[in-house]
Formats: sequence, structure tokens, C-alpha cells
Amino acid sequence: MVGFSAMADKIKLPYPVLLVGVGIIVGFFPSMPKIELDPEIVFLIFLPPMLYDSAFNISFQGFKTHFSTIGGMSIALVFLTTTGIAVLAHYLIPGMTWPLSFTLGAILSATDAVAAMGITKGLNLPHHITTILEGESLINDASGLIAYRLAVAAVSGTALVIWKAGLEFLVLLIGGVVVGVLLGKLLELVLKLVKNNSTVAISFTLLMPFVAYLLAEELHVSGVIAVVIIGMQISRFTKKIFPEKTKEQSRSIWEIIVFLLNGLIFILIGLEFPYVIKNIQHQEIWPLIGYSFLICLVALVIRMARIFLQRIRLEKSFLKSKGRITEDSLLDWKSCLIIGWSGMRGIVSLATAIALPMTLSDGTPFPQRDTIIFIAVAAVLITIVIQGLTLPLLVKSLNIKQSPHSDSFI
Repeated sequence: MVGFSAMADKIKLPYPVLLVGVGIIVGFFPSMPKIELDPEIVFLIFLPPMLYDSAFNISFQGFKTHFSTIGGMSIALVFLTTTGIAVLAHYLIPGMTWPLSFTLGAILSATDAVAAMGITKGLNLPHHITTILEGESLINDASGLIAYRLAVAAVSGTALVIWKAGLEFLVLLIGGVVVGVLLGKLLELVLKLVKNNSTVAISFTLLMPFVAYLLAEELHVSGVIAVVIIGMQISRFTKKIFPEKTKEQSRSIWEIIVFLLNGLIFILIGLEFPYVIKNIQHQEIWPLIGYSFLICLVALVIRMARIFLQRIRLEKSFLKSKGRITEDSLLDWKSCLIIGWSGMRGIVSLATAIALPMTLSDGTPFPQRDTIIFIAVAAVLITIVIQGLTLPLLVKSLNIKQSPHSDSFI
């Protein structure tokens, strides 16, 4: 992973694309042992530190400025995408009942910032674009996981009641916020006491994402939101009280951790594809790949429509608001196009697909499990490779440059 990441810089190829390709090739080696991903371990090892790092480094002022766009992309868009994919899958794929179709839609509903930011790294995009992409990913994982839970429950025979689902969504979000705030306050008190001991202080910041995620999940609220909240809290706090030496040490350690986790994510995504194929009959592979392309196309169209409608809504609100909507929150069409094209899927979609239960509560096999997993993995690969290869070309063709007046990161 380290070697090919370095090679990607030399050959000017987005490293997520190269690492996924390497993972696929290595996975087909006859002597390669099967690597089974435990979804719970994937969520615990990869999700908390990646979310924490993004929340820690995101522009807080930029997040507030673009909160309307971020909220619409990370909540409304997730459920729109789930529904759009579900409708397509139900009428296109044989044997896909509505609950199974919504399960597939929920798995592929949330975009992955690791893929998007890995590919856009070095493109010098304006800060407002990176802020919106990172802000979206901080919340949309929670929305996607909630939709996934409800869909899987429906497959198992649990009746879906809209008001109960909405209430559960609010409880999970609010509960995650409460856990994040309380743990953030606790960590602030601890860091005040040990701020001059850089080793201890950094150790606490490294451990807290995992503690927050585990505690929130144990309390049956959103671990994703808890990690995001604590990351944003500690970002503002540590930059005020940490000595410069501690800041530099912390930044260096986190850069290495994020680099290693990023690379491993894409290697693992590639490695899973050869094993997924083995569970599918040969005559079904090409039709399922075709379905995967259509699903990616539908998800992309919905995303593009949502971001351009958001642009129109913001402009109308700006003209009527008399100061409540700032000019900085408006989006130009080039920004909308880049944000729309950056909707790649990644490790969360892969993990939730693999996390599908083997059997239902009555002991019968989970219907269409292998088909759903294959389509999910194929869709992840399609978005990373196709959008990953074309996104730098799109940015270059649009001649987007970073504005000197853009909101800067904290």
C-alpha cells in the first residue's frame, strides 16, 4: 500500500484508483488466502478515526456558512438516493422485493469522503467545495446507517411505521450529539490538566474517537454523530490551549494514521471483489454488473439534480432573505458540477453490505444476500474508478482555482 501510494504520485494517478486496482489483482492470485472483513471491526477501526480527523480539520466557519447545503446533501439526499435506487432495483432486478430493494438503496445511499478527498487531494479545489464534501460525509454516514437498519428490519418482517422511523432517526441523532458533547467536555477538562505533557495529551485525543463511538453504539444512539461532535469540539479547544510543539506532534501522528487507514481501505475494497464473484453464478455476473452501472447512473443523476436545485433555492432565498442568507453560501454551477461528480461510494457501503445477516429470525437464508453484496461492491468499484479517473479531468477542464478569499480551515 505504501509503495503503490508513492507510485501514484509519480504517475499522476489518483491513489484510490491505483490501490483498488492493485487489490483486485492481488485478490485473484491463486495462493492468496481469503481475507474476510468483520463489519463490526471495520466500523470500529476505520470509521471513528477518519470521521474524527475530518471533523477536527473542517472549517467550522465554512461548515456554518454551508450548513443548509450540507444538511440537504447528508440527510435529504441520502433518503432520496435510497428511494431512487430501490425503485430501479425493484423493477429491474428479478426477485428484488421492496424491502430488499430499499436495503440495497440504503447500502449505496451515503457517499464516502475518503474516496472523494483522496482523489481531489492536490487539485487545489476551493475551500467551500472541500468543506461541503467533508461536511456531507460527516453526517450522511449516520443517515445511511439508519436507513440500512430500518430496511434490514423490514426484510425480517418488521412493519415499517413512518412516524416511528422518524422518531428513531431523531433519537439516534440527538443521542449522538449528547454523547459527543458530554465526552467533549470531559476531554477538555482532562486536556487542561495534561496539556504540557504532549505524549499523554495526544494519547487521549487518539483514544477518544473509539471511546465515543463504542459508548454511543452501546447506548443505541449514533456513534458517527458522537465522533463528529467531539472532533469539532476538540478542534477548537486544542488549537487554543495546546503548545505549538504538541500541535505539530499531533498533526504528524494523525497524518500517518489517516494515510495508512486510507490506503488500507482501498486495498481491502479491491481484495473483496474476487471473493464476491465466487458466490455468483457465471451467467449472472455480466447482468449484475450492468445493473450496478445503471444504479450508479441513477444515484449520480439524483445527486446532480439535488445540488443544482439547492443552488436555485439558495439564490431565491438570498434575494428574499435581506441578510439572513449570505453571499458566501451561494454556489456557482462549476462548484455544483464538481460536488455532484464527487459522490463516490466506499468502505461504509462495503461494510454494510457484508454485514447483512446470513439468516432471518426464523432461520431461513437472507434472500438475495449474495446478489446485494455483489452489486454493492461493483457499484463501489465503478464510482471509485470511473469518477475517480474523470474527476481530475473535469476540474482541469472547468479551470477551477482556489480563491484567495475562500474561507480557510481552522
